[in-house]
Amino acid sequence: MALNTTPNLARPDDFYEALIDMHRDLDDAESQAVNARLILLLANHIGDHETLVQAMVLARDAATVPAAAPLPTPA
Repeated sequence: MALNTTPNLARPDDFYEALIDMHRDLDDAESQAVNARLILLLANHIGDHETLVQAMVLARDAATVPAAAPLPTPA
């Protein structure tokens, strides 16, 4: 399964609001734990190892790129 990097959220603003709300009133450690659980739940839902590795590579590469730069496309 190829990683879809084109915008694909039906309601991106609602998703972003829910994501922010998920972190409300959590300290840094709790927030990191919630993020880790969310990542593992979504990874389990996706299930395909190669797709998950592509996503990890893109996420890691984006960590060293200025925020205004577009995400790199998978190879």
